[in-house]
Amino acid sequence: MTTSTSWAQDVITCDLCYKEAKHFCNSCQVNLCESCLKKHRDEVKSLPHDIVPFLDRKIQVVLPACPEHSGQRCEVNCKECNTPVCLKCIVSGTHKGHDIEELSETHENKIRKIKSDTEEIQAKLIPKYQKEDVEIGNNISKNKSKSDDLREENKMLRKLWHQEVDKIFDKIESLSQSLTEKNLNALQEYHKKIRDLISEMNTIVHQNEKLINSKKLSEVSEYESRLNIYRDFLEHVDFELPSLNSNIDQGKELMIEIGGYKATLKQMSQPSPSTDVSHLTTGIGKLMDKVSIIATIPTNYKPLFGVACVRGAEAWIIGKNKIITRIDIHGAVRDTVTTTGLFRPNDISVTRGGELIYSDGFSGTVKIVRHGKSETLITAPRGWVPSRLCCTRSGDILVHLNEWKNLFQMFTAYNSPRKNKIIRYQGNNIKQDINKDGQGNPILKEGDYSVNISENNNGDVCVSDANDDTVVVVDKTGIVRFRYDGTPARREKSFGPRDIVTDVLSQIIVADIDNNCLHILDQNGKFLKCVDDCGLVRPLGLSLDSDGRLWVWLFDTGEIKVINYLEQS
Repeated sequence: MTTSTSWAQDVITCDLCYKEAKHFCNSCQVNLCESCLKKHRDEVKSLPHDIVPFLDRKIQVVLPACPEHSGQRCEVNCKECNTPVCLKCIVSGTHKGHDIEELSETHENKIRKIKSDTEEIQAKLIPKYQKEDVEIGNNISKNKSKSDDLREENKMLRKLWHQEVDKIFDKIESLSQSLTEKNLNALQEYHKKIRDLISEMNTIVHQNEKLINSKKLSEVSEYESRLNIYRDFLEHVDFELPSLNSNIDQGKELMIEIGGYKATLKQMSQPSPSTDVSHLTTGIGKLMDKVSIIATIPTNYKPLFGVACVRGAEAWIIGKNKIITRIDIHGAVRDTVTTTGLFRPNDISVTRGGELIYSDGFSGTVKIVRHGKSETLITAPRGWVPSRLCCTRSGDILVHLNEWKNLFQMFTAYNSPRKNKIIRYQGNNIKQDINKDGQGNPILKEGDYSVNISENNNGDVCVSDANDDTVVVVDKTGIVRFRYDGTPARREKSFGPRDIVTDVLSQIIVADIDNNCLHILDQNGKFLKCVDDCGLVRPLGLSLDSDGRLWVWLFDTGEIKVINYLEQS
């Protein structure tokens, strides 16, 4: 039985039908039975076949068919063309006179290379990667552990902060109820006295009406007037309900006051910008002499119309269509949102909480994306269309609006001057209308360009007005602090300002599309430098990520360049 099993395992079968192989094609290196000889020849009629008894088989390299000469096998390799050729190709064909080597030698060289590569991969590379795999795994475990510790610490601090806040507002609620009850009791007592006197006077009027018609002297003579008492009207009681007074200006000590009670809560951290870059302030120094390009990100959007950074290494982008795409610093797509408007969004931004918002010009709204769906966040005043957006460090939203008198104008009046203004929204409520200066003159020039906006750390609203080719900066009250027209930069062409951002050092950065550069100013409008040494071609937009890097998007090519421009200490 053992012999039978061994014999069955040693039987070599035909490669075409699984019968026992009696023959072997040396040319094709194929096992063949008696029945399949003709079938094998017919399959490749154009080539010669060296068919021998199976025991006389010769193990050799299978020579490929020549693509130029039918019926010929390639026996050599043309070194100049790096391709297998037949002898006819060498003697009289296109490879005549070329340096050649036998295909068997080429095959052996390749086998040696494959063996060498395999040995290096097994002996060196796999162990190296395995070591790195272990180290990465350890780092992941450490980071997860640290993340858990941070989460627990955050929970503890949240609890402490909430306890302190709850104490303050419990006290306020108690005082409010006490003051309200005291005032209401006094008012109710006064109210009762008034009603009692009214009832008493009505009774006297009724009695006096009877006395007027009385003929009894005794009844009339007993009458005593109380008119002087009623003329002395009760002192009016007019208690006001208690009101809350507080300041919630970003960056200041929080204060709330009611009656004689006053509570304060000091912030334990710096105000967090919408791009969450406040943690960098202690690690950032002066401007670099020469900026460095961290990445050049190609996109499918030509032209590119908007970029809004999300955290450190991702950004939302928009082009001509209605799809907003989130990409990482390598250009990989992470998410997409299809907007609900009739046309593409006019602009995009990211709130302090990391939520995507976009302006829908046709519907006159600013929408926010939550759980993948668009919701209306802001409705612009009638006759105005939202365009550019800026989410501020205080949580407000600055919206640039164009004036459109009617729907027909929206489609036909792109080249006619339009009024521009900026509204600061807190939620859906208008908090500030930035329109005219202290003398009643318009701050922004009429025109067909949208204006770009940013808010600085000191509360200044910084506006890049392409209609006037200037940057105008207004303070919290809407008073113009200064204007910048690009003259100090001494560029070849006129200043062409487009997008604008402000960084953690309160520096103002403006994209100059006509001079292929960026202008950097300090918070008081002093020109610091131009960035023109990193291949910026028609820079249109700017955004800052949470690592303090500048994402510059180029209008024509649709590329985004990620730039380091501040020294890290």
